[in-house]
Amino acid sequence: MAESAESEEIFWVDPRFRGILPLDGFHISRSLARTLRQQDYEVTLDRDFEGVLRGCADREETWINPRIFSLYLALHRMGHAHSIEVWQCGQLAGGVYGVTLGGAFFGESMFSRIPSASKIALAYLTDHLARCGFTLFDTQFITPHLATMGGVEIPRADYHDLLQDALQHEGDFLKETTLPPPQDILQRSTQTS
Repeated sequence: MAESAESEEIFWVDPRFRGILPLDGFHISRSLARTLRQQDYEVTLDRDFEGVLRGCADREETWINPRIFSLYLALHRMGHAHSIEVWQCGQLAGGVYGVTLGGAFFGESMFSRIPSASKIALAYLTDHLARCGFTLFDTQFITPHLATMGGVEIPRADYHDLLQDALQHEGDFLKETTLPPPQDILQRSTQTS
């Protein structure tokens, strides 16, 4: 991370309590379920990674400085960083991106230009990760937004154990290149939560 967009220094973060979204415990609220069923949006995979990165950095306060921006683009070109995009009326309306390593997905940031776009992206992402062999969805920190969807904080030592296990697996983000219809996500979410 960087302190701000203008900061040249970047640093690693290893908080005492780490945020994760359990892949088998993602909670879809009634209002999100209704939104998913409306289908007045399109969800894509890696169609506009740079657009999602730009959307995440386009804030008054951001930790994504130019160096971090270019490093994420390089990771994406190497196949290690991916995005889920939410489109409405042909415009990028929200999304989430992160980095993969073994069976771990490190959610880096998300943004939303319309209500619930980031929630839609997270619902699709969580389902996608589970279907593609991932075992850990690291969110770094827990926000009230993530907590409503099942995000939890765990002690650093527990996180390190989960990470060690996830690194022994080989998730493949591009194993499934076609995203399922929302009713499939809702059905799987009901079966696991």
